[in-house]
Amino acid sequence: MSRSRKRREPEFALKRVYEPASRQDGLRVLVDRLWPRGLSKDAARVDLWLKEVAPSTELRKWFGHEPKRWAEFRRRYEHELEAHTESLERLVELAGRGRVTLLFGAKDEERNQAVVLLDVLRSTFTGRSSSAVRKRRRPTTRR
Repeated sequence: MSRSRKRREPEFALKRVYEPASRQDGLRVLVDRLWPRGLSKDAARVDLWLKEVAPSTELRKWFGHEPKRWAEFRRRYEHELEAHTESLERLVELAGRGRVTLLFGAKDEERNQAVVLLDVLRSTFTGRSSSAVRKRRRPTTRR
């Protein structure tokens, strides 16, 4: 007997935590290790703070948002994410129920940890593999 339930594709978005919250954000998840400077918890309207998926303090300080370090930062951060499979799976599960907006504080909207995290999450779900994702995926069986 086969199940005909169709799994909903996870829906993710990215947004600076300093931008106003909107209904379209869905579940607002902060993915920074540090709380955003100068922003109250009420103003941030964060539903979930997942510090564990943020880059390590050492990696964050090394990167320092230097564009020339971006490629190496991506590689190192993907490697760090391998240790957080449960949190990544939780995000994918939550996004399967409705939109999840990954919030970040960085000024650079193209080169920050949320961009890398989103790529890893999408790769995990779609099966497109990066080196970091390939090690996390569990084989699935179809009948």
